[in-house]
Amino acid sequence: MVREEPLMEEKCNEEEIKRNKKNKNIIEEIAERLRGEVEEKEKIEAAKEIRKLVRRSSSSGKTRSRFAAAGVIPPLVDMLQLSSSSLLAREAALLALLNLASRNERNKIRIVTCGAIPPLVELLKFQNGNLKELATAAILTLSAAATNKLTIAASGVGPLLVQILSSGTVQGRVDAVTALHNLSTTKEDPKLVLDARAVFPLMNLLKDCKKYSKFAEKTTALLEILSNSEEGRDAITNAHNGILTLVETVEDGSLVSTEHAVGALLSLCQSSRDKYRELILKEGAIPGLLRLTAEGTPQAQERARTLLDLLRDSPPENKFSSSMLERIVYDFAAQVNGNDKAAETAKRLLQDMVHRSMELSMSRLQLRASSCTPSKVQSV
Repeated sequence: MVREEPLMEEKCNEEEIKRNKKNKNIIEEIAERLRGEVEEKEKIEAAKEIRKLVRRSSSSGKTRSRFAAAGVIPPLVDMLQLSSSSLLAREAALLALLNLASRNERNKIRIVTCGAIPPLVELLKFQNGNLKELATAAILTLSAAATNKLTIAASGVGPLLVQILSSGTVQGRVDAVTALHNLSTTKEDPKLVLDARAVFPLMNLLKDCKKYSKFAEKTTALLEILSNSEEGRDAITNAHNGILTLVETVEDGSLVSTEHAVGALLSLCQSSRDKYRELILKEGAIPGLLRLTAEGTPQAQERARTLLDLLRDSPPENKFSSSMLERIVYDFAAQVNGNDKAAETAKRLLQDMVHRSMELSMSRLQLRASSCTPSKVQSV
């Protein structure tokens, strides 16, 4: 038995070497057909074989790298962009490229470097629903690579992805949101891909999805970005139940989506307290914000406290009474810690809000004092 083990190991190695050699020969043969002067039908078959081999391979990562090394990416991109290519050829090339790009950062970069983005943008304009959906999935996949983001963002793809938010299939809308999220959450200017026209479809999608889902997290992240512009804030206000939807997300969302939702509400209120404060109060934001001061992420807690201070800092006729605030805080505390500890928790929350209000007031006084010039002080 001792002698048989090395023999078995050698046999396994030999079989693996033979299998690798066979696969290498197949890959080279497919690459040759794609690069050669052959009929479109043969190229379509070669593209389909790439997809099949990658999907069936037990070591798909190596197979993707081997295909790229064999030079299949440039001819596949050519199949996408040649005006003479049929829809079938473009679809086959697109599916092959999607499989080569999946879980392979280098291939994602190679595909974009070879010029795949302009033809993908053109495919997003097609009436053909299947090609449009595949192109959206490709943009999503390629935008996951940081190196590709600026190129894709600058291609004019943003408005086309926003259109898909309104009229695409369910999968197309999910992919469009994720692609926009990939492209917008970078150091580059988010205006390259996002404008206020995205607010209405995003808000509709947020209304219909579970507020604690990953999809809601990406959607609220985009809405928070849009809330930083005047056009975006106006669109959020004009959207049917726009502010209410953000308030509901603060109440029911995950840690991430609540952080983005309260960030959007805070952005509104900070831009113009007189314009947005009453609108936010009207939608019953206080209980959710109070809960967030105790249960949210550190950033969400800070944002919730800041927003509560802004909501309390209002003209006398719009202020909710101190007894109303104490009742709301007490009810919230009872839900969180039970009736036995409700009074203690409510007292702590109210003290924290007062302390925060005093800190802000002191900061404002110091800011005003530091902004006064000597001449102004003397003239007073």
